[in-house]
Amino acid sequence: MYSMTFKKPSVSVVRVVIIEDYKLTRVGLKCALNKIEGIEVVAEAQNAKDGIELFKKLHLDVVLMDLGLPGMNGFEAMDKIKRISPDTKIIILTAHDSEEDTRNSFNFGASAYCLKDIDPLTLSCVIKNVAKGAFWADSAVADTVFKMFSKPKMKFKSNYYNLIEDTKLTPRENEVLKLLVEGKSNTEIAKELVVSTHTAKAHVCSILQKFCVQDRVSAAVKAVKEGLVIV
Repeated sequence: MYSMTFKKPSVSVVRVVIIEDYKLTRVGLKCALNKIEGIEVVAEAQNAKDGIELFKKLHLDVVLMDLGLPGMNGFEAMDKIKRISPDTKIIILTAHDSEEDTRNSFNFGASAYCLKDIDPLTLSCVIKNVAKGAFWADSAVADTVFKMFSKPKMKFKSNYYNLIEDTKLTPRENEVLKLLVEGKSNTEIAKELVVSTHTAKAHVCSILQKFCVQDRVSAAVKAVKEGLVIV
């Protein structure tokens, strides 16, 4: 069973579908997200089969889905969704932070992996950024994801400073991000850029806020996954 809401379309609005078997969770997510400017939950489904049918009827920017769905598991559903609608971005919203689930999710095409205790405002930020092509991982799984997309020796692209438009990092923050990806501490960043540790920490905090991530590892993961570095 699924439901749809029809409103006047807007190019500035991210169209979202929720696939979640618990009705209370679906209702809560829909109410919270529809209060956010720039996001519209246009459809919802209680299982993967019904969710997939929605992609045959609607153009959807983002799907917010659980992994433990009845009838068809989330990974099979992701594969089918990507075949029908390759440009749709998939955000996993789950209670599980296992390494296996995390790896499988990104291998099947997820753009973000969120745990269900995520703050609604953070989730809305993730949705908007993922719709524009960004990547996000909860801090609880960031280490696993970073290992997936990085190798010991890294070379930075010549266009490293060409970050996604929505991020709007300053030139100095770009420099800090490069050092952060290299694994340097605030003290090491401060020493290399000849600034105070307090200033280095402030730049790091600003990067985390703009990237909508909770820690340094998540920021490094985002930088690597979005192609800001090559290995």
